[in-house]
This record gives sequence, structure tokens and C-alpha cells, in this order.
Amino acid sequence: MFLRLLFVLLIALNIAVGAWLLLGQDDVHGRSATDPGVPTLKLLSERPAPLASVAPAGSATTSVAAAATAAAPASASTVASTSSTPATPAPVEPPPAPTPPRPTTYTCMALGPFATPIDLRTARSALSSQTARMRSRQEQTTQTTGWWVYLPGGGSRDKALELGRRLAAANVGEYFIVSTGDQSNTISLGLFKDPANARRRRDQVVAAGFPAQMAERTESVPEYWLDVVMADNGHSDWRSRVHGVGSHSTGCF
Repeated sequence: MFLRLLFVLLIALNIAVGAWLLLGQDDVHGRSATDPGVPTLKLLSERPAPLASVAPAGSATTSVAAAATAAAPASASTVASTSSTPATPAPVEPPPAPTPPRPTTYTCMALGPFATPIDLRTARSALSSQTARMRSRQEQTTQTTGWWVYLPGGGSRDKALELGRRLAAANVGEYFIVSTGDQSNTISLGLFKDPANARRRRDQVVAAGFPAQMAERTESVPEYWLDVVMADNGHSDWRSRVHGVGSHSTGCF
């Protein structure tokens, strides 16, 4: 039984080997190992040897003519290829960068002095559309109220009265004796707005033989100012809106 089974296996193995030898090798049946239409790869060692570089003298002319004939179509092909190449467009220059806007500059001024707070508020309303910033302020200033011509008294009421009688005897009129304040018992000879008139009165009394003197009278009065910040754009003309005051530069705020 075992021998029979071994014999059957050997026969099956021989059949399989024979089928493989007949059907599994392409070279046996002359079939190509590549797909149709695909060129066969060749090794460099399988390429034919190049022609000799030195040709016989008799064939030199023929070779030159053949080379010229071959060069002509090549040149024509090159020209055609060159002419068919599209021209490269000229580079497009980028547009110029926009000019940055010029920074706005400002002028800072003090307008005034205004006589009253009402005048200040009126000017502030008139300039509200032309200024970037505004502020109001009040300052105290010393103002001349006039020029006083006087004759120092003797220190007592009696001496002042005696001096007054002497002025009357010298025909120096228009005087009175101060009775209160720091200048009590002083002989006042007049208060003048114009300093020239005050000097004329003083010289008249001195010519009569009395030591008259002249002094400036001042008082502290308020002044009202408007500080403004205006853009230098040529459209700010504050003088067309505010009249009767001056201006000077001041620090910006």
C-alpha cells in the first residue's frame, strides 16, 4: 500500500515539473519579457562600436557635404524653435509707494488781555471751530491809574494847615489836605492821567517856592486771557473773529 502511494506521488510530481518547463518559461516559446510597444533595455556593453574618427581622404568631401546637409535642417529647426518661443514680457514696475501725509503742526498763542469775563467768553465761542484746544485764565496785573502831585505835610494837622495858608498866599490854588490813610496831613496838588500835565503842575509849584513832588499811582487789576492751540493749515485767522486784543506766543498745553 505504501509503495503504491509513493508511486502515485512521483508520477504527479513529474507531471507538474513537465508542465512548468513547457508553460512557465517565455524564452522557450520566443515570447518577449516586456509589454508590446515598450522598447527593450540594452546594456552599454551591448551597443555597437562607434565609427573611426579618421575617415579616408577620398570621403572627406562627402562627409563635409553630408555634415552641411545635416546642419541645415538642424539650423532651420533651431530657428523655428526659437521663433516659436513666446517673447518674455517686460517686467512690470510696481506702482510708487504713496507719499505719507505730512504731520500737522500747531501754533500756541495767548490772546488778550480781555477787559471783562464776558469779552473772554465771546471770543471763546467765536474761535471754538478754529482751535484744537483752548483754556481761559485770569491774571492780576499792576495798572497805572494816574500821576499824583503833592506837597509833604509837616506831620501834624496844624502844620498842614499852615502850609495850606502859605500856598494860598502864593496864589497856588486847587489843593486840599489829606485827612485819612497813610498820606494824612499831606497837601494834594492834583491827580493827572497824562504824566506831562503832572510834570507841568509840579514845576509850577516848585517855581512858587514849595518842594512839590510827583508819584505814579497804581492799582492791581484783573486781566483775562485766552490760550489757544491752532493747526498750521492756513485756515485759522483768529483776527477776523476777535478784535481789540493782541497776541503772543506761549507754551503748548
